[in-house]
Amino acid sequence: MRAGCPWRYLPADLPPWQTVYWYFTRWEEAGVMQRLLAALRVKVRAQAGRAAEPSAGIIDSQSVKGADTVGADSRGYDAGKKINGRKRFIVTDTLGLLVTVWVLAASWQDRDGAKGTLVAATLAAPSMRHIFADQGFAGRLVDWARDILKTTIEIVRKPADQQGFAVHPRRWVVDRTLAWLTACRRLERVPETSEAIIRWGRDLRDDPPNHPRRTSTPPDPPHIHLDLINTLSNTLLA
Repeated sequence: MRAGCPWRYLPADLPPWQTVYWYFTRWEEAGVMQRLLAALRVKVRAQAGRAAEPSAGIIDSQSVKGADTVGADSRGYDAGKKINGRKRFIVTDTLGLLVTVWVLAASWQDRDGAKGTLVAATLAAPSMRHIFADQGFAGRLVDWARDILKTTIEIVRKPADQQGFAVHPRRWVVDRTLAWLTACRRLERVPETSEAIIRWGRDLRDDPPNHPRRTSTPPDPPHIHLDLINTLSNTLLA
């Protein structure tokens, strides 16, 4: 995902690409990654001293240029950002842990594309009834969420005297998550699996380490927690 290579170009030390892709599609169809994402979120929240399920979250969107593999039927033009491609909507909890993702053409307005995202977030975390958002989500979406989902959307506005970049309360958490996802070049390469790839990129990502300098000696393989493997195995057997 980070390198962005096609399936056929997977490293030789992995199983044949057909096998890897077969498991990827079957796990996605079975909802394995959604369940694993939820299980890991509960674990991380417990380690941080938080309740298992979030009561508040943050929504944001990000328009990204589409690769040449993104067809015209799933891409659009974001006039505000001047980007031709796709727009990914995500909802995180207040720790920045991914709750749900929704990928649409970049031409979708935030207040329209957010509806499907918020419905998916409500299904994934029913206890989450307070959502922080930026000004792009203001307007009729606030009323819709209150009346249909019984969820409060709080708009975090920029200070009137702000000049240049500034960190905004609450919103910086979801901005950080989007920045983490941007490091995975695979995200926009395969239109039909963009949402699944985002879940993989967020599930298997370590916290930002201080990467050591490259040496002539190959580094140890990336550490994957045994808890993650056990959780995945239990999910598949459930």
